[in-house]
Formats: sequence, structure tokens, C-alpha cells
Amino acid sequence: MEKMHKSGFVNIVGNPNVGKSTLMNRLVGERISIITSKAQTTRHRIMGIVNTDNMQIVYSDTPGVLQPNYKLQESMLNFSQSALGDADVLLYVTDVVEKIDKNENFLQKVQKMDCPILLLINKIDTTTQPELEKLVMEWKELLPNAEIIPISALSNFNIDFVKRRVEELMPVSPPYFEKDALTDKPARFFVTEIIREKILLYYQKEIPYAVEVVVEQFKEDADLIHIKALIVVERDSQKGIIIGHRGQALKKVGAMARKDIERFFEKKVFLEMFVKVEKDWRNRDKMLRNFGYQLD
Repeated sequence: MEKMHKSGFVNIVGNPNVGKSTLMNRLVGERISIITSKAQTTRHRIMGIVNTDNMQIVYSDTPGVLQPNYKLQESMLNFSQSALGDADVLLYVTDVVEKIDKNENFLQKVQKMDCPILLLINKIDTTTQPELEKLVMEWKELLPNAEIIPISALSNFNIDFVKRRVEELMPVSPPYFEKDALTDKPARFFVTEIIREKILLYYQKEIPYAVEVVVEQFKEDADLIHIKALIVVERDSQKGIIIGHRGQALKKVGAMARKDIERFFEKKVFLEMFVKVEKDWRNRDKMLRNFGYQLD
């Protein structure tokens, strides 16, 4: 007898910096979410799709939940809230250092959910057994219907177990996307994320958070991809920092990004980057919409 096809949405939520993107990459097996140690790296919902013959699991990594200070963050919070609405399974990621009541409003919403919740306590390799047991008890009280699984996304501990549980919990359904799809995002989205990741790694302080990247051209030939990317900043002084003395900084970031883009697409890349000032873009509705953020 032919097996029934199962499909579903598995949404990964939690506070910033608990390891959601590392976990997402472990589960999907592709470098879909950009990972850096700075908070707020993931600004959109990014879907990674895992296909087998009779199953399609759509993982969705969301921005860390935070109290919004400006419009960009409000949009990021909208993405996280929307992830509660369409989940077949919710992966609530916490870790051994964050305070349990860090974000009560969001937790209260999670408590009211009907779908199965797997509460993943990450970074357990950095704590002791008694500490972990105490944490498990505290979470049991807060989310009594959640199944609690201690993990270490970084050292791949218990990740296979999480995968198996997710597969068991998938509802019977036809696939939502083409069976060869890896993600719901277009190719140029990954180019912008890779460039943004390099900017996060290379520049200090507030610079990365004032930056948006727009791919203006993505032209693919048989053996080369031509990419023209625009780095948008909020002030002239930021433009100067991004470009650096005699353009050295921009050159360095471009070289780092090109390597990763070539690895991602398995093809030679010709990358051109330009810098443009758009005053105060993070608080301008029209700019945010152009960059693909969802506003109320």
C-alpha cells in the first residue's frame, strides 16, 4: 500500500541569540539562514524546505522576538507573530542562559496555541546536569503542553531526535511547494543576505543595523553570474565608513561576499557593489515596503 504524503509548516521562534538560525541550518542541511553572533541578524521569515518521497517539511526561521524601538523592528515582530498563526508544529527555542520570563507577552500567545510545541533548550553543553534539570522543571510549569528536548545545535546533539519528532507530527497533506524547492525565497534574496552577513562581520557598532542591501541586477550566464548590489545606508558618514579609505573596506567585504555567493550557487560570480544614502530609511514606510518588510 502506498504511504500517505505528509506536509506541514514547522516554525522556529524564540528570543534573539538563542541559536534559532544554527538550528534551522541543522534541520534543513543548507546554509539558508545567515548566522552571526550579533542580535537581529534574521530580519525576515526565511523558509527552508526539506523534501523526501512522501514528505515535505517547511521550516521557517523568524526574527528574534524583541520589544520594537523603530518601525523596522515592528515589522520584524510581525513576522514572528505571524509564525504562530500558521504552524503545524512550533519549535520554541530557548537556551541555558536566558531568563525564562524574558518575553512574557509572546509566551502567553504560545501558551494558547493548539498545535504541538517542542520546547528546545539549546546550548546544554555549557551548563551542568542539576542546572538543566531545574530549568526543565521551570519550563514545564510555564508551558505544560510542550514537549521539552535539551539540544546543542552547535555540536549537533539531539538534532536527529528533533527531526524524527517533527516527522512524526507532520499532518497528512499534499506538498505546498514544488518537490525540488529548497526555499520560498528567490536567488537574489540569498545574495542580499550573504552581503549583509559580511557587513555584520566586518563593521562595528550600529553600522550593520543601518544597512539594507538591494540586488539591482542578477544575470546568470552558462558559466558566470553578474550581480550588481546596492548598499543602502542612512547617513553620509555611514557611507564613508562602508567604503573605507580608498575603497579598501568595500573591496574587502565584496571579496568575502563573492566567495560565499560562488559557494552558494556553485558558479563563478562577478560582483559589483555601490553605496547609496537614503535618509532615515528604517522609519519610512515606503522604503520598508520596498525592501519587503510587512507593515500593519
